[in-house]
Amino acid sequence: MSTIIYTRTDEAPLLATYSLKPIIEAFAGAAGIDVETRDISLAGRILAQFPERLTEEQRQPDALAELGELATRPEANIIKLPNISASVPQLRAAIAELQAQGYDIPDYPESPSTDEERDVRARYDKVKGSAVNPVLREGNSDRRAPEAVKNYARTRPHSMGAWSPDSRTRVATMGEHDFASNEKSVVLEAADTLTIKHVAADGTETVLKGSVPVEAGEVVDGTFMDAAALRTFLAEQVAEAADEDILLSLHLKATMMKVSDPIIFGHAVEVFFADVFERYGADLEAAGLSANDGLGGILAGLDALGDKADEVRAAIQERLQKLPRLSMVNSDKGITNLHVPSDVIVDASMPAMIRNGGKLWGPQGEEDDTLAVIPDSSYAGVYQAVIEDCKAHGAYDPTTMGSVPNVGLMAKKAEEYGSHDKTFEIAADGTVQVVDSSGAVLLEHAVSAGDIWRACQTKDEPIRDWVKLAVTRARATGDPAVFWLDENRAHDANLIAKVQQYLGDHDTDGLDVRIMSPVEATRLSVQRIREGKNTISVTGNVLRDYNTDLFPILEVGTSAKMLSVVPLMSGGGLFETGAGGSAPKHVQQLQQENYLRWDSLGEFLALAESLRHLADRDGNAKARVLGDALDRATERVLTEDRSPARRLGQIDNRGSHFYLALYWAQALAEQTEDAELAERFAPVAAELSEKEQQIAQELLDVQGSPVDLGGYYHPDDAKAAAAMRPSATFNAVIDALRG
Repeated sequence: MSTIIYTRTDEAPLLATYSLKPIIEAFAGAAGIDVETRDISLAGRILAQFPERLTEEQRQPDALAELGELATRPEANIIKLPNISASVPQLRAAIAELQAQGYDIPDYPESPSTDEERDVRARYDKVKGSAVNPVLREGNSDRRAPEAVKNYARTRPHSMGAWSPDSRTRVATMGEHDFASNEKSVVLEAADTLTIKHVAADGTETVLKGSVPVEAGEVVDGTFMDAAALRTFLAEQVAEAADEDILLSLHLKATMMKVSDPIIFGHAVEVFFADVFERYGADLEAAGLSANDGLGGILAGLDALGDKADEVRAAIQERLQKLPRLSMVNSDKGITNLHVPSDVIVDASMPAMIRNGGKLWGPQGEEDDTLAVIPDSSYAGVYQAVIEDCKAHGAYDPTTMGSVPNVGLMAKKAEEYGSHDKTFEIAADGTVQVVDSSGAVLLEHAVSAGDIWRACQTKDEPIRDWVKLAVTRARATGDPAVFWLDENRAHDANLIAKVQQYLGDHDTDGLDVRIMSPVEATRLSVQRIREGKNTISVTGNVLRDYNTDLFPILEVGTSAKMLSVVPLMSGGGLFETGAGGSAPKHVQQLQQENYLRWDSLGEFLALAESLRHLADRDGNAKARVLGDALDRATERVLTEDRSPARRLGQIDNRGSHFYLALYWAQALAEQTEDAELAERFAPVAAELSEKEQQIAQELLDVQGSPVDLGGYYHPDDAKAAAAMRPSATFNAVIDALRG
């Protein structure tokens, strides 16, 4: 029997799974396909780390490790839903919820001082940040907007804010003393084992990371951000935004860059509230309150300061009344851009700002221009180039604009900057060295205490596969394929040499394949967008993350509507379902109003590709019929406006799932490729069609009242299933089909 692994993740995608997975099981079963679940949610990953502390019933297998191993085998067929890339505040909240539910797991040790605490911290460090994707991504990424989605956007365009040529919105970036400018890179000639060490001014050596295996041809990079220069830069931006009376906004990725960016975020909090930290910094530190956790964490813990709590709270509020005005996450609730490090993620926040005419929201809910601070200059110029284009030519037109699909280098943890165990906050002045097994120094940086140093690895095999995938997509589409690589950047220079070499392995006659810096590639892409033309962006891992939010949000309104296929190098398939950045707000709305706005379109698209992959691999003709019928059903969901609406009293996620099932059954009943499937689904289609109004009313009737899910990070299965499957009529049809 063919098998699809459907991942259990977090927040809105998890809630949608309670409704959608029974439908998938019912339809897939008709083609002899088993649908299994693996729990890679934040709560599941936490519990898997502490089996010795849990009862037998509470223990959770390490599903992420299992799927990571499966991804290296040809039989892999994994549908990967968005998961939480946990910041420390999110991790702590999940731990507290699990503890309240009776799970004997330890607190997160902020500053471990014993071997036991260091062990606990090491286990939790495996869970936080972008812990899932690097494990599963044993292939490179092919991400694009399906034609049905583009057609829908052209006929029903999403709103785009007007741009003024006088807009003062712009990007501020360091340009020097940052990760981009300090980068050094080397290509290993032979397999080896490397060591990363810190050599203090007095000659004392400390191993930061030992036993780092590398392969022949592997690209190894090292770089650092100068903390003193960062603070000077941040202070200059605070002053500049105040002088111009525009909003100040900080844009980082404290989830994926789980070590470096929370530290950078903490510096921003301290610089903005410099007077507060000058007066009360020692008190806050003594109370265990860290700027890295954001203003929200500080405010929540102020009672630990006793008599000084109100004094500090007043000082913070006094600072917030002065210029510059901070961009707000939620002005009604007073949640600022500096409240929580994971609230403002650059790859989602910058496109949303650009789509809104270059404006963000201030403390009074007012829209205004912003100084968008992206400290590291590696890719900040991409956003500035789009801003400049919008100032010159106005907003993009979704009814005519072209597309920028992406081929992304990410296999085998390629370019996992900042999200792993090779990023360090330097404890003392000295140098950081990367040395080989003979002791030869491959990379070296002079650093100061507080600097942030990081390394990354990019193996040769994924680079070869990346080039192959780019050529394949260029041949399939006829569109130009542009490698976004800057010859003046150390890492990119090494990749350019490899790209030029490996392009020679392929027939590129008649293809338009170019290598351009990210800024120049952006300018070309947006020029072609305005002409209605498509341009394939071929990028490294971080830019893959940025581009697959930036352009889809402008083109089709959201990155959740992208088709994301990861052809695994082993021959298997990983099918990703879009972004989950808005998932927390959707969960809150369900809890308050029993209305889930999450759009499962990404899941529909991924499932169709997964079914076709099974058809090709296993010779399962029924799987192809199911996949093609699902695509037709998905297009009807779009064209007949059966996607979730925004407000109570309209169709939500559950209603969208019902209509997908109805249209899918109808498409299967009408197709002529497989008579057995047509015969099986004809009565299902008839029954769902006959009971459409009854089912729609049952789904509508439950809206408007609060819902108890039994947990946010670890909901109660029975409560969540009841909430997400409220139509007894619909359930009876699906459960009968499931057998």
